[in-house]
Amino acid sequence: MQIALGADFRMTTPDAQWAVLEARWGIIPDMSGIRSLAQHVGMDQAKRLTMTGEVISGARAVEIGLATQVAADPVDAARELLAQIATRSPDAVAAAKRLFERTWHAGPRRTFARERLEQAFLLASANAKAARQAAFTRSEPVYGPRARG
Repeated sequence: MQIALGADFRMTTPDAQWAVLEARWGIIPDMSGIRSLAQHVGMDQAKRLTMTGEVISGARAVEIGLATQVAADPVDAARELLAQIATRSPDAVAAAKRLFERTWHAGPRRTFARERLEQAFLLASANAKAARQAAFTRSEPVYGPRARG
């Protein structure tokens, strides 16, 4: 589960089994597992899963925010999501990920400041220009490589 929690999106089958197995071994999740779990499901659910070792289904994992989507074929669902994301500016996708990762626990002022910096870069980028041009001409944008890491 800790490896899955490190992913941006987690796809699962309805009958998959999710559990914090460390409870069965007399230990706790490490390597930020507790924090990551609590971020996704809230403190009460994280405590319950960590203290009990309860096994939950993939459908339940989606209900509590542990998994992103339930699908009969999670690999196909992941490919569909990635295909949708791939139609967007790689600069904007990377900026959104940076903002979420770097400001999730930040206050509103810091978040707003980071948004302004990212937006200033994006507004001047070739990929944003391609997106705007495609929107005006009602065509598919052709993006170049990401402009920065």
